[in-house]
Amino acid sequence: MLFNIPGRDPLTIETIILDLNGTLSVAGVIPEGVKERLQKLRSADYKIVFFTGNTRNDADELSRELGIEWRLAADATAKKNLAAEFNAETCVSIGNGLIDLELMKTVALRIVTLQAEGVHIQTLLNSDIVMPSINDALDLLIDPQRLIATLRT
Repeated sequence: MLFNIPGRDPLTIETIILDLNGTLSVAGVIPEGVKERLQKLRSADYKIVFFTGNTRNDADELSRELGIEWRLAADATAKKNLAAEFNAETCVSIGNGLIDLELMKTVALRIVTLQAEGVHIQTLLNSDIVMPSINDALDLLIDPQRLIATLRT
């Protein structure tokens, strides 16, 4: 999707890259409303994927439940390298941990979520937008006017 944001170059987002633990799920549980938002985003032709070290060994189950693919990323470098497969300059990353930092530095748009597992300060400082929850972060992409209002100069 093309976003024309006043005061900035046009922003094209094709792929949404999600962190799993602490972002897409909190203590292994997908927050209410996430599945419906992901469906809306898929209907808008976004590619959606999550990168995870699979700490809780639940990535396969959550992938099936949400209907999105996942990729194993054991560390920050792996996450950054995986983004290249999705054309990083057309990706948004939504994450929270230090493991997301290098990925955040490579994508077009960087969003962090302030949920129960916290946000690493370096990842926060390298983000474009801070949102209180995964649902709020996904809503920025569902309603482009929210994103434009946040990023305009």
